[in-house]
Amino acid sequence: MTPRLFLALLPVIGGVAGTLQAHFMGVMDHKLGTVESMFITYGGGGLLIGLVMLLLKGGNLGAWQTVPWFVLSAGVLGLVVVGTLGFTAPRLGLVPVLTLFVAAQFFVGAGLDHYGLLGAEIRPLDLSTVSGLGAILLGVWLVLR
Repeated sequence: MTPRLFLALLPVIGGVAGTLQAHFMGVMDHKLGTVESMFITYGGGGLLIGLVMLLLKGGNLGAWQTVPWFVLSAGVLGLVVVGTLGFTAPRLGLVPVLTLFVAAQFFVGAGLDHYGLLGAEIRPLDLSTVSGLGAILLGVWLVLR
């Protein structure tokens, strides 16, 4: 498998995992509650990655002070992600929730790339990207109407 194909496949795998996670979080949210499902999700993930770090002898965690302060909010943002997905998926359905979720990611990502915000490399918007964003808006409208 070529490196480019492998790199293209990883986000697909992540997308499948994210969809399954949203569904599973929704089931837990419905049966246990939002906070409890978030605890189980983060607790399980934290335990697994903690074991991986032990196997890797701590990794490079000691260099945490070298990253910009705002990137340390990633864990809190992850709580927002899993909490909102878990809460909204059983109430609105996976397709509308994931449509809005992914569309929001595209638009925020386009802004971060275009302006080079929060440490992103500048990648100016072009006509093709703007057209694609317009197609996404049309897709959102079609799904939600």
